[in-house]
Amino acid sequence: MSRRGRRGRDVDGVLVLDKPAAMSSNDAVQKSKRLFGARKVGHTGNLDPLATGVLPLCFGQATKFSRYLLDSDKRYRSRIKLGVATDTGDADGKVVCSRSAAVVRRADVERALAHFRGPIKQVPSMFSAIKHKGQPLYKLARQGIEVEREARDATIYSNEMTAFDGDEVELEIHCSKGTYVRCIAEELGERLGCGAHVSALRRLQAGPYGERDLVTFDALEQARTQGSLDPFLLPVSSTVRQWPDVHLPPAAAYHLRNGQPVMVPHAPTSGWVRLSEAGECHEAKALAQRFLGVGEVLEDGRIAPRRLVSQT
Repeated sequence: MSRRGRRGRDVDGVLVLDKPAAMSSNDAVQKSKRLFGARKVGHTGNLDPLATGVLPLCFGQATKFSRYLLDSDKRYRSRIKLGVATDTGDADGKVVCSRSAAVVRRADVERALAHFRGPIKQVPSMFSAIKHKGQPLYKLARQGIEVEREARDATIYSNEMTAFDGDEVELEIHCSKGTYVRCIAEELGERLGCGAHVSALRRLQAGPYGERDLVTFDALEQARTQGSLDPFLLPVSSTVRQWPDVHLPPAAAYHLRNGQPVMVPHAPTSGWVRLSEAGECHEAKALAQRFLGVGEVLEDGRIAPRRLVSQT
């Protein structure tokens, strides 16, 4: 077998996987990599094994832009079980406390939720994927080791109760990166005086990707038998599809590829932009190839390249 065959093939794009429950994000990456026979694949933010839903996987050159997805906002739907606290803050953990939630009313939950909106601070769970001296916290927790964690800033843009059924609450949450839904569940249980944990969690959106983009493993495995997996991949440019698009004429694109800031008429006056080389083309493949990368508008109005795709 050739060295190239062992490494896999070069594949570029984004797969918005509907991650199934009971599978880690890393296992989802490895399974997708095998299905596509791809050389390079990475996820864009850990999704707990309990959770399902939107897990964008970056293939090939898309990995260059995964940082922008890591920094993006998220949306979740979570079921929270009242009256039972676990050591992990979710249903995968061991029960550490059980108390009756019979006295909790919908109005009580509504009042408590006011504390989980806007800027908040959270102490990450010992069962999170954050690393301490190179070791993920959850691995230390499984060894019975607990380390001190500093509170981290997060922003909850919205946190609405969509269902209340006695000892179960359903929330829809729009939040910044670095938000831990299990921490919200645990603290909500403490405020209600009964304890609580996440019993189900589904990610509805991650940055520009939502449920409309989802692809299941069943669909991938069926398509693999027909040899047509690649159409499931969104173009690399989709990683920043919500950013303003700046079209550069060929001459400006040439200078930008060589690391030089360029002036582009009618471009945004500040912020980050998506860069593409102008040209008339109606073929989807060629359109994707015109994506150059991302840039930042400088104070003098020029656009500086920040992250570019490799030219083939």
